[in-house]
Formats: sequence, C-alpha cells, structure tokens
Amino acid sequence: MTPASRLLIREETLDPSYLPPKLPHREPELTLLFRRYREALARGVPFHLLLTGGVGSGKTALVRRLAADLERAGRLGEFPAKATYINCWRRASDRTVMLDLLRSVGVSLPDRGYSLSEMLDVLEQGVRRSPAHHLVLLDEASALVKQGTKLVYLLSRAREVGLGSMSLVLVAAEDLLPFLDAPSRSSFGVTHRLALAPYDRDALVAILASRAELALRPGSFDREVLGQIARVAAPGGDARFALELLANAARAAEDAGADSLAAEHVRRAKGSILPTVSETQLEGLSTNQLGVLLAISRSLKRRGTSVPSQKLRASHAALLEELGGPKMSRTTFWRTLKELERDGLVTLDTGASGESSQVAMDELPASFLATLLEERLGRSRVRKA
Repeated sequence: MTPASRLLIREETLDPSYLPPKLPHREPELTLLFRRYREALARGVPFHLLLTGGVGSGKTALVRRLAADLERAGRLGEFPAKATYINCWRRASDRTVMLDLLRSVGVSLPDRGYSLSEMLDVLEQGVRRSPAHHLVLLDEASALVKQGTKLVYLLSRAREVGLGSMSLVLVAAEDLLPFLDAPSRSSFGVTHRLALAPYDRDALVAILASRAELALRPGSFDREVLGQIARVAAPGGDARFALELLANAARAAEDAGADSLAAEHVRRAKGSILPTVSETQLEGLSTNQLGVLLAISRSLKRRGTSVPSQKLRASHAALLEELGGPKMSRTTFWRTLKELERDGLVTLDTGASGESSQVAMDELPASFLATLLEERLGRSRVRKA
C-alpha cells in the first residue's frame, strides 16, 4: 500500500497514551480545575484533588492536559508549576513511587538500600535545589492506596514535612476516601473531589471526529460511520474503546484496499475486538428471528450503518416471498425486532412510532452474517441478493 492510499496517516494519535490538543466535552472540567489551581498556587497554597470516573471517561487525559497547561502558564506567584505523572499500576508501592519523584527533581537512587524516611530527606534536598509548585499526579491510585500507603498523608502534608509547595492529584475509577485514614481524607474536601460522568453518544462522536481529523486521511471518513462507532461504545461511555474501534476499523479498510471507512469495516472491527454473535447463538434463534436478521444483514451489506424499519419490513416481506414462507404481521415483525434487540443482536433508535425507527446491526460484517443465516435457513432455497 502506497502512502497516498493509506487511511491511517497518524495512527499514534489514536493511542491511549496520546495527549490531544483538545478535550471535547471535558473543556468545562479543564477550565474549572485550571482556575482553581492557578488561584491556589498563585497564593502559595497547595490544592489536592481526587478525580474519579469509569474506564475511558477521560481522567488521565484531563489531568495530563491540566498539568501541561499549568506548566505553560509560567510563574504562579513565587514559582512555576512542575508536574510529575506516575501510573501506580506500574509503581504500586511507596518505594517505587518515591524513586520516580526523586528522578523528577534530578536525583537517582538505587532501588534498594534506603528507607522511606531517608528517601524523603533526599527528596527534600532535591526540591530545595529547584523550587517549584510540584504537581504529583498518581494515576490508577487505587493500586497504591489499597496497600495502606503512607505517601498520601506525607505528600498532602508536604509543607509540614519540609517538601515545600506540593499538590497531590489522585486519579482512580472508584472513590478512594473509604480506604484512606482520617488525616489523609481531610485533604480532599467537597471542593477537592471531581467525578467524571461517562461520555454519552454525542460526546463520543465529537471525540471520534476530533481524533479522526488527526489520524485519518482527509475525506476518508464521514460522520455517519463515526456515529456508528459511538453507538457501539455508548453503553459503557468508554472513549478508549471507541478509539480502539476506530483504529481497527481503519486497519480493516486498509486491508480491504478501500479508499474510505465504511460501516462494514466497523462491524468487522467490532467482531474482532468484542465478538457477541456466535454460530451457537444463531442456533438458538427462531425461524422468525433468523429471517428478520437476514433481511437486516442483506440491507446493510449493500451500504449504510442502519436501515429504516419501514424499509426493512418491505425487504423482509420480499425475503419471505423468496423463501416461500407465510406473511408476517406488523405486530409480529415488531415483536421479533424487539426480541433481537433484547438479545443484543440489533440496536433500535426508536422515533415516534415503530415505523420511523432506525435498525442497526454492528456485531459482525453484514455480508458474513448474511452467509451464515442463508446457510442456516436453507441455502438451496435462497437466491443470493
């Protein structure tokens, strides 16, 4: 594949570790936190924060962008801000966290041979050599806190223990206060806690659009396909999953030699990342359910991310005529659609009435699923669409 034909021109911008220039639907939180930190640090007062939210809610990106913006702000009162980011899944003990903090002030110690008290003394010396408002970001902090850490107390009492201006940010998927001792909890009052809500579908579309503009060749994607990806990721509100799906769909499009991202590429990516449809599951479906699912698959394999239910019903009626089956009433057709939705096989975006609904199937490539269903319903009686 030549560079000119590639869809993924900056794949690294879809990686979870990439810090984007903009944070769609997290700008209000970023503005709020930046103002609080700027005002507190300008007065020489530390500001400690507990930030919580589910997987893919933007916690890490938010605190890293906050830290970068504070560092760029220059002097805040007496000193500039200096941030140290530590992932506690990799540094899950007081000692390993302390080693990273020491490196951030230009001190390197061996992994063994020093007590925590001695390491704090060395950290104090390093802080005095390069005075700053130190912002310590402990991501995935539950891995550290649940081990009975002493660092939360020590770092949140930095002035009292001789470490100067130091603000502690704890980032976790859950509320950590029940796992902290009372003196440590006191540093995280009501205004020092922020919980991020999961992203909704509109927010995920905005995030995907922002990243797609960075990662994909211009003109190789449209908002309808991004909306399909957002629909898949919306139940968990997980932006990381949405971006992973976008990256895998783009790779599927490249492998197919396509010049743009299409709904079938998203279905292929979804089936490979998180498959929810198996041949065993298809065996448990009724003849009515198999027929409606086949009509959906045939409709979607031509093009599009969804099909209007009224058009789908017409396609299904034509399929029944092709198979020589009895006609299905509108009530039975709608009940069958709802059964498929209940089983997680289709998604319904319901309008004012059933006939105005949009029906989507994101689990497997529609062409592949159509083949499976045709074989199950009796391939000898089914003419290829």
